[in-house]
Amino acid sequence: MTAKELEEWLKQEQSETSGWDKGDGSGETIGHESGRQIIEILQKNPDMRPDCYDEEDIDHMRKVVAYNKRHLAQEGKAKQDTDSKSYKSLKNWGHDAQKT
Repeated sequence: MTAKELEEWLKQEQSETSGWDKGDGSGETIGHESGRQIIEILQKNPDMRPDCYDEEDIDHMRKVVAYNKRHLAQEGKAKQDTDSKSYKSLKNWGHDAQKT
């Protein structure tokens, strides 16, 4: 997903109801927070130049890749049902299963 696509998705109510609550009283899910971090990374380095990422960016993107890889392997439903929590959660993490 592009930064703009992800930003638009995160504004929708359905993006806020999928995933595990952060547990800090904010009501935001871990995936929703991750999506905001992904947007920041994409916006600060739109050309995706490897030398422009800092360690924090790299650490977060490794977490994103691991999450998406794990959940895509476990959840075939995400590709078939755009109303499923799996699909919505993956989108929060920057992956639209309908695009692959």
